[in-house]
Amino acid sequence: MTSLSANLAPTGVLRASINLGNPVLAQGTPEQPAGITVDLAREIAARLGVPVEFLCFDAARKSFEAMTSGAADLCFLAIDPAREAEVAFTAPYVVIEGVYAVPTDSPLTTVGEVDSPGVRIGVKQGSAYDLFLTRTLRNATVVRGTEGTDIFRAEGLEAAAGIRQPITKFVAENNDVRLIDERFMQIQQAVGTTKDRQPETVQFLRDTVDELKANGFVAGALHRAGQSDATVAP
Repeated sequence: MTSLSANLAPTGVLRASINLGNPVLAQGTPEQPAGITVDLAREIAARLGVPVEFLCFDAARKSFEAMTSGAADLCFLAIDPAREAEVAFTAPYVVIEGVYAVPTDSPLTTVGEVDSPGVRIGVKQGSAYDLFLTRTLRNATVVRGTEGTDIFRAEGLEAAAGIRQPITKFVAENNDVRLIDERFMQIQQAVGTTKDRQPETVQFLRDTVDELKANGFVAGALHRAGQSDATVAP
């Protein structure tokens, strides 16, 4: 094993934490995951000369916990100050957007109006938008659940927050809700590992992501996964 592979994959296998709860990043099943994060993990493992193992979860917070607990070597998460204390991130490889859904008859029409007293926003617990809204909202209240849309329904909340693609699908499938098209945040998805890795290891990951953005690998993986409307990060 090289020093890079020994540091990043000390068990001899690159253990990649995959969040199946974000359909832009991963699709399929725990037994047969697919998508941009799976392709990136395979490519990184190939460059290290080691096999890859996928540890699949249904939420970003579980993926994060797998890596910080030592069960995984690599994660694919949104960059957030709450995570950067423990995660060394690459530059983002894809940018997605956080948006709101509201009841059709809601008076709320803009992102600014959603942050009002008495407005309760359903979020997926531990998601990038949960962390962001918890940190930035001044008047509205965050309500956490397994899925933002589920808790929105169950508790009759004023808004549901989520990633643009699944929120748009939710709106299309339900005629009693509508989309606020304006984004409330830009979510920068990056590759991460624990901050105790050697500087050379973190630099290897950063250089690899930069190269895979530049040579079309990331765009190609998004296209194959049916996620061409996701934006490759600059």
